Amino acid sequence: MLRGLDIRDMLIIDRLELAFQPGLNVLTGETGAGKSILLDSLGFVLGWRGRAELVRQGADQGEVTAWFDLAADHPARAILQDAGLEVEDELILRRINTRDGRKTAWVNDRRVSGDVLRALSETLVELHGQHDDRGLLNPRGHRQMLDAFAGADAELATTQAAWRALAAARKALAAAEAKIAETRAEEGYLRHAVAELDALAPEAGEEAALDAQRRLMQAAEKIRTDIARAHEALGLQGAEGLINDASRWLQGAADKAEGQLDPALSAIEAMMLALDDAQRGIETCLDALSFDPFALEQTEERLFAIRALARKHDVLPDDLRGFADDVRGRLAVLDGSTGDLQALAAQVQAAQTAYDAAAANLRAKRQGAAQRLDLAMAAELAPLKMERAVFTTEITTADPGPEGGDAVAFTVATNPGAPTGPINKIASGGELSRFLLALKVCLTQEAEGLTMIFDEIDRGVGGATADAVGRRLAELAQGGQVLVVTHSPQVAALGGHHWRVEKHQQADATLSTVVPLDAGARIDEIARMLSGDKVTEAAREAAKALIKA
Repeated sequence: MLRGLDIRDMLIIDRLELAFQPGLNVLTGETGAGKSILLDSLGFVLGWRGRAELVRQGADQGEVTAWFDLAADHPARAILQDAGLEVEDELILRRINTRDGRKTAWVNDRRVSGDVLRALSETLVELHGQHDDRGLLNPRGHRQMLDAFAGADAELATTQAAWRALAAARKALAAAEAKIAETRAEEGYLRHAVAELDALAPEAGEEAALDAQRRLMQAAEKIRTDIARAHEALGLQGAEGLINDASRWLQGAADKAEGQLDPALSAIEAMMLALDDAQRGIETCLDALSFDPFALEQTEERLFAIRALARKHDVLPDDLRGFADDVRGRLAVLDGSTGDLQALAAQVQAAQTAYDAAAANLRAKRQGAAQRLDLAMAAELAPLKMERAVFTTEITTADPGPEGGDAVAFTVATNPGAPTGPINKIASGGELSRFLLALKVCLTQEAEGLTMIFDEIDRGVGGATADAVGRRLAELAQGGQVLVVTHSPQVAALGGHHWRVEKHQQADATLSTVVPLDAGARIDEIARMLSGDKVTEAAREAAKALIKA
């Protein structure tokens, strides 16, 4: 509920502070007195789009502060919490506009963006007038309004979830089809590559082993010659024979040497064992260096084949096996594509069926709500002297989407049998006001904590019709808060709280102010609205009669 509004240096207002009350709050005044400036200022602090130049001439900046009471379950609390702002029972909005056009906003003394401000405003205030394209006159919002009236949150959530599931299933199918099409386009190349790789069957590390073997074989002849010479030097014709001779000679002399040759003989025996180990190692190496004359050619052929395949497929030689496995996997997808595509298509069909069922359930909910809304509108239009008018909620087929496949439009016919059409194109000014008021009443019956503002909603009507409009506004304000800017004395007379907007011409400026009216001043204001500039006693009596009625 809007409790107060403080305006400083905005347009023709230098300083103005208003304290609003629950119930029906009425603002009146002569044309051009500045009533629209109040709404412009309120819209500014709420983040609405409006006039570009708002700062009063001669001032450096304009500032508007609005404060609201928040009930415990007010939806603004969730927005504050999501934005990381402190949640209190009182909400204070403040916004500044500098002369150069820069705008800055605060919520409970915390700097916020315009998006946060606008999100809060949608839960705090709703403005309606004949030229308001943000609300009931905008067909793009009719479906959302009908869903709110229907209480279709559960059905809408189910439909949105089904739509997301359908979109995901379609995406998976499309991705599989694209991948299969891509693989099929290069199927011949892939199958040839797999055959080539399988025929060669390279192993990880094989290229390095073949390269080492090749280099060894290339140098083997020279190496084997030197090693064979060493083997001969250590054999019977060389070191082994000489050591054997030395051992035999020393053993023959050992018996007469009184044990002095025993250490030498032990050393020679160890030497013979070491020499035997060396000879066996050399023989093993000579055996390894013995190869088929064609072995080098075969080794080189395999080595070069592995390297060629690696270059062809732009992978490392050690990665050829993994590359082959990947290609086989792609071909396996292609070979099993029929079954996979059928399974994915079945998932799409199942998701489509689930979505169609959810959308149909939501449509049924909307159709039932449309009938209730049409009946409720008929009941509301009768007291507003429009019992012959017909309001119809039209539901037509639209492209499927997350909110179902329905298009919703509010249409009217001013008389039975007359063609129906959009509210703002069929109804006259006075009729439009009453249609909007009736629709507002029907759609906001469950609204909690919402301040409703009607900007000259009674324009074009008078007499008994204006009285009917005023009484409906008064009923709408019971238990809530309604602000109405009006030129109708019948509406003004039904207000619970009354302010008059006045404009004063000073020497160097024109200023607007708002004056709260007591009982006597209120009679004079309504009398002025009845009779014009000259307030007669008869007008005062008529004003008293309206207030008492």
